[in-house]
Amino acid sequence: MSPGTTEKDTFKSIAGPSQGLFKDNGSRFIALAYPVGTEEEIKETVSSLKKEYHDARHHCYAYRLGYRGDIFRANDDGEPSSSAGRPILGQIDSLGLSDVLVVVVRYFGGIKLGIPGLIRAYRSATADALACAEIIEKTASVRYRLSFGYSGMNSVMKVLKDLGLQADKRDFGMECSLETDVRLGLEGTFRELIGKAEGCSAEIIG
Repeated sequence: MSPGTTEKDTFKSIAGPSQGLFKDNGSRFIALAYPVGTEEEIKETVSSLKKEYHDARHHCYAYRLGYRGDIFRANDDGEPSSSAGRPILGQIDSLGLSDVLVVVVRYFGGIKLGIPGLIRAYRSATADALACAEIIEKTASVRYRLSFGYSGMNSVMKVLKDLGLQADKRDFGMECSLETDVRLGLEGTFRELIGKAEGCSAEIIG
C-alpha cells in the first residue's frame, strides 16, 4: 500500500456500547453511547431507548456519521436550545469520533439547573460514557458486486489477492459473481485492475 493511503479513508469510532452517569441536585443524566452506521439505525435506537426509559423527562442525543463526519445532528428534546444536544456533540467531536450516537436520558430531580448547569451535565455524562468506550480505527470502504465468466475468474481472483480483498457471497453458477469491500484508498487501483479482467463488470452496491 502506498504511503498516505490510510489518511483519507480511516477514522475513529467506538467498538461497542458504553454508559456514563452524571448527577446534580437530584437530577440523573444517564449517557448511552453506541456505534452506528445509518440514520435509520439511529432512529431505531433512540425509539427503543425512549420506550426503555419511558419515565425519564428528556432523551437528548447527538450523532456524527461517515468517514468524513459530514452527517450529524444534535437534539435537545425539550431542553433549552443548545443546552443538551450541542454539548453531547461537542464531546463526540472532541475525541474526533464518527459513526457514533450518544443518547443522554435525564431524570429530573426537582431543582432547575439553569443553562450552564445543563450544559455541564450533558457534557459530563457524555464524556463519562465515551471514556468507558473502546476507541477503534475504522476503514471507509465501498462494496462492489463483480460479475464475470469462467474465462475471467483467474484474473478477478488475482486482483482480489493482490489487493488483499475478501470475496463474499460467491456464486459460481452459469455466470460467476461475488461481492467485495474495497477501502476508499484502494478504489482507484481496484477499478483500474478489475477493468482489465476479461468480461468482468463492477457495480457499486453500498
